[in-house]
Amino acid sequence: MGFIPDQGKGLPPPTIANRNSVWLAGVGWCSAVLHNAINHRPPLKSGVHRQVLLATIGWFVGYYVTKYENCTFARLDRDMNEYIRLHPQEFAAKEKKTFAEIVEPFYPVR
Repeated sequence: MGFIPDQGKGLPPPTIANRNSVWLAGVGWCSAVLHNAINHRPPLKSGVHRQVLLATIGWFVGYYVTKYENCTFARLDRDMNEYIRLHPQEFAAKEKKTFAEIVEPFYPVR
């Protein structure tokens, strides 16, 4: 696919069963079943080859959408970490407090 930048080619591939693939495969299958129902055919029994084809197309589209999404998030993380590295004064470490210093004292009322 041509829409993934060269920087994204070095990233690990997404898992085969990711949320976009499963979702779009389901949408493809449901669209084939809905098409059968609209044309007054048995929804699940006719056009099984189209159901498999549309589910497979949805699966592959979802896989490449996830791949593009991972590339975009990796680029944003890289830019954010570079900004933090160049501007350390804006991201100074805060002093650590214990839990007892944060919580108000507890006085039970009876």
